[in-house]
Amino acid sequence: MTDHTALLARQDDHFASFARTLTDDEWHRPSLCAGWTNRDVLAHLVLGLRLPLSRLLVALGSHRASFDSANADLSRGLAHRHTPDELLDAFDRARARPRGIGRLLPAPLMLGDHTVHHLDIALALDRPARTAPEVAHAVLTIETTVPNPFVPARARARGLTLRTVDTDWHHPGDVNLDVAGTAEHLISVLAGRRHALPWLTGGGTTTLRTRM
Repeated sequence: MTDHTALLARQDDHFASFARTLTDDEWHRPSLCAGWTNRDVLAHLVLGLRLPLSRLLVALGSHRASFDSANADLSRGLAHRHTPDELLDAFDRARARPRGIGRLLPAPLMLGDHTVHHLDIALALDRPARTAPEVAHAVLTIETTVPNPFVPARARARGLTLRTVDTDWHHPGDVNLDVAGTAEHLISVLAGRRHALPWLTGGGTTTLRTRM
């Protein structure tokens, strides 16, 4: 059985080390999340580990129950109030002791969220993310099998044969709808990011593109 909690801790350690190498200029550049800078993404990760449910509900009320709008507003607000170093310190404190919604979300979804957002920053900067194969395999399995109300990756993967070219992960489906790519590119595209689509190959790429 996969220990998603242990993999989440491993991925967060890896992300924190990576994030400490970014420059101020890189933090202000666009991420793969439309309209979000890399600093906004970092702030979102902090909020996901410590935001009180009551504050989220208030934000939803202010944004006509739109989670995306509320999430963007909260994340950008936190990003604008703190430096990247302050946010990274907050991330380290929060992941050591999650509270608020950070205690409510299951470890598999948190693992997927944190890995995807690491890639949102790394791929946008053309930097290597170096996701551990064990983490990548777990995230791909989560994306293709676990329902997620925020990221419909399972629906995007439905019926497709997915295969990583840099590891041994495979998801069975229609042999005529095969999609191959690196684990990181598949994770990112299934999460709704178009950036890596040009690096995917196979007869199922057109179908996957229409589902984005």
